[in-house]
Amino acid sequence: MTFDPLPTAALADACVRLGVPLRLGPTSLRPIAPHAPIVGPAMPVTHAGSVDVFLEAIDQAPPGAVLVVDNGGRDDEACVGDLVALEAREAGLAGLIVWGRHRDTAQIVELGIPLHSRGALPPGPRRVPPAGRSMRTAWLDGVEVTADDVIAADDDGVLVIAASAWPQVAEAARQIQAVELAQAERMRGGESLRAQLDFSAYRARQAAEPDLSLRRYLAERGGAIEV
Repeated sequence: MTFDPLPTAALADACVRLGVPLRLGPTSLRPIAPHAPIVGPAMPVTHAGSVDVFLEAIDQAPPGAVLVVDNGGRDDEACVGDLVALEAREAGLAGLIVWGRHRDTAQIVELGIPLHSRGALPPGPRRVPPAGRSMRTAWLDGVEVTADDVIAADDDGVLVIAASAWPQVAEAARQIQAVELAQAERMRGGESLRAQLDFSAYRARQAAEPDLSLRRYLAERGGAIEV
């Protein structure tokens, strides 16, 4: 399975178009620095206070995977720092999604590996972790992530997509992106979006059909501004 780094906006529109559940990471998850889109298989893990769960997950992750860390959204500790980020980068991971807080911001930005979190915090964990096997699932504020998922992330946010649905979603997203890129190119050439969509014809039809929405009108024409 291939994972093209498609924008989350196009992927979200594709999910809606195909009826695939739209599983969104919480809006409080923000990238610590702007980055290009990343897409990869999810490598989820629940943090219990010790770094060994991250090292174990990274050790078993395929290249291009996205490490998804569930720290319960905690605000009293940072669970990921520059050493874990560097280890993930050197192992070929595409990025990290942390449902919690991180530290060593400047160093991680310098490393260049994308990381989304709830923000920075200086102290690390002070808990005594329980013994036992690591939990290979993660929750992003109510959204469950398993190894059967694909993670997409960029400056707009985080999406969780079932791996079984990924090929269809990716293809639809590529089609949407192609249409919108062509529309943008025509706009730069002087043809307004209203002209491309024949917006005056839409307004005329709407006068006769008050229940005609722009969404339906565009769907009939194959437009991609709305799904």
